Amino acid sequence: MASQSQVIQQQLLQAEKQDAKKVSRAHKQKNRRLKQPKGAAQAEIEQHCLQKEKEFKAKEAAALGSHRPRITILQTYFQQNREEVLDNLLAFICSIQPEIPENYHIDG
Repeated sequence: MASQSQVIQQQLLQAEKQDAKKVSRAHKQKNRRLKQPKGAAQAEIEQHCLQKEKEFKAKEAAALGSHRPRITILQTYFQQNREEVLDNLLAFICSIQPEIPENYHIDG
């Protein structure tokens, strides 16, 4: 009787192990199925971001395109007048005559 009881217990343990494996496989399959839409959604989000970035670059190029000649002209003027402006600025800075303000009083 004891040996028959042991056999039944072993069979029950094996059945429990098999059931645990089946449950584990079912959980894994469920998780895989749940992750599939996430991957598809992530790909769709990335595609949308790329499209919006492309649209932004196109708008930016259109907006800057109209200002590009003006920027070039300003850079040319800067290069032409740079030395003269620096000379005038240095001359102004170096020609300052220090003076004591009229309302300054020395208390002594």
